[in-house]
Amino acid sequence: MDTILIIDDSDTYRTILRKILEQNGYKVIEASDGAKGISIYRENPTDLIITDIIMPEKEGIETIRELTKEFSNIKIIAISGGGRIGAEDYLHIAKMLGAQRTLTKPIKRDKLINVVEELLR
Repeated sequence: MDTILIIDDSDTYRTILRKILEQNGYKVIEASDGAKGISIYRENPTDLIITDIIMPEKEGIETIRELTKEFSNIKIIAISGGGRIGAEDYLHIAKMLGAQRTLTKPIKRDKLINVVEELLR
């Protein structure tokens, strides 16, 4: 069973993603910010990370940069609903820093599962 780490400061959004992924046979671990997510990944690497971009503590761009520098084969999906600039701008930066895929919130269930399956093949 593949394990996915979800890093998002929204309890509601983490719960939604967790339920979708668990219903499709994945084990899910959650973190409420990038610092916690990095710590969890270092202790017990997962098969895939899904990280939000805009978060307090350690935001997603910094999280992606740190993880890809330390773990060259890491698989990351960056997600964002935007902020001061549009979601596409944040996600473009995330992709440049090592995220393999990006998704704009709200994420459609089928799109999420397709991208996850593609990365975990």
